[in-house]
Amino acid sequence: MRKTGPHPSAANILALYEVTPAAWDKARGDRLALERGWIARFLALVPRGGHVLNLGCGSGRPSAQHLLNKGHRVTGVDGAPSLISLCRRRFPSGQWVAANMRTLSLGRAFEGVVAWHSLFHLPPDDQRAMFPIFAAHAGLGAPLLFTSGHEHGERLGEWQGEPLYSASLAPDEYRRLLADNGYDIVAHVADDPD
Repeated sequence: MRKTGPHPSAANILALYEVTPAAWDKARGDRLALERGWIARFLALVPRGGHVLNLGCGSGRPSAQHLLNKGHRVTGVDGAPSLISLCRRRFPSGQWVAANMRTLSLGRAFEGVVAWHSLFHLPPDDQRAMFPIFAAHAGLGAPLLFTSGHEHGERLGEWQGEPLYSASLAPDEYRRLLADNGYDIVAHVADDPD
């Protein structure tokens, strides 16, 4: 059998979140306890009050909200306008941009870049293309925090009764892409039990 590209559900991610913003907001809103350790590691590398770019910010909860509460400036980007509307209403001190991160070009650098629970919804080729976008938006020494799978492949889960696409590159390929775009690996945990 010949591989023809990512599963058709890969193109449906933004539409899926756009039609279920309240459910997405509820599911993500209470997960900070599970993510706090990684966010704390990230923030240890961001200057106090630094400006963080949050790619795939969703409704702003919990990550962007936590960053704002810690005194950081946040620019959140998400391809689902309904989720960006939630961010604007809840967190008026942030900057909220309805845009597809795959084509993002804000013309400025940030003190940190987060792609938490967003990068892995992109097909492998789109993930590869994100690393120059990360680098273009990262100032000197700015950390990058992202989630990925532990091996190369594509998977289908389920969200609100619809197929939910995710993909991962192999860890060695992520390492190469990071190195090629000026990043050093500070921490990596495969199959993080937390």
